[in-house]
Amino acid sequence: MKAVEIRNFSIEELRKKEKELRKELFNLRFQIAKGELQNVKRVKAVKKEIARILTIITEKERGIRS
Repeated sequence: MKAVEIRNFSIEELRKKEKELRKELFNLRFQIAKGELQNVKRVKAVKKEIARILTIITEKERGIRS
């Protein structure tokens, strides 16, 4: 998901999405430990998406961008 699309969400929706992504990241790490994960690039993508969401939440809370 691109930053422009994420900015259209409310803070509550962003926090919900962040929580879902953190669960996914946990599951991906678990799969890596068990040797089941086929697409290891997904871990990096999920981390970047979490960081993007946290950045936009911070921007919205501080009123930097609308």
